Amino acid sequence: MNLEAIKSEIEANVPGCRLELVANPSPSGQHSLRTGAEHAVAVAVYLRDAEDLRFDFCSNVTGIDWPSRELSEKVKVRKLVDGVEQEVEEVRKTTLAGSLEVVYHLFSVEKKHGPITLRMRTEDRDAGVHLPSLTPVWRSAELQEREVFDLFGVVFDGHPDLRRLLMWPAFTDHPMRRDYVDPDDYEYEPTAHDEVLRRAQQHRSETDGEHPGEAGER
Repeated sequence: MNLEAIKSEIEANVPGCRLELVANPSPSGQHSLRTGAEHAVAVAVYLRDAEDLRFDFCSNVTGIDWPSRELSEKVKVRKLVDGVEQEVEEVRKTTLAGSLEVVYHLFSVEKKHGPITLRMRTEDRDAGVHLPSLTPVWRSAELQEREVFDLFGVVFDGHPDLRRLLMWPAFTDHPMRRDYVDPDDYEYEPTAHDEVLRRAQQHRSETDGEHPGEAGER
């Protein structure tokens, strides 16, 4: 399928919509389209309902965490060096704000074509983590959006039943974020895995005031 043609068709039929074609340099060459949150539902409905597209099945929804990062770029500038204007090379650093991204993989059962990959990003990783739910368009996205909410923290506005799926309700963090730190306070009996056992023993020693070796000798 010609993704450029699909991009142009959507932009011509969804007022105000501008899509970004995200190139995939891997051997698969599975490029994707990124939409803004404000047009995401309209884009999804068009992909599902357009006579030549009919992407009627969402097979997979996943999340990506993009922490803020610093980029370094070498640029040439003119400066006075010992009283003489010269062209010198400087390193210019810029900071890219972090965000969370949701990726939908779509197929057409009716037309027997696909996949096409649709993306959308949050404003940031803190307060601006709201995106529109696409479950009203593809019912198969319901549990998968819940999983992204649970593990990454994306809040899907309009989801019919947005609650944790894998973690318990009182859990306050999102384990698939890149800055997530495993707790050292295990409420369950530690496994035989050396690292888990060592951290559990260390936590007991700190809370009970015992020697680190005593916990393993009980």
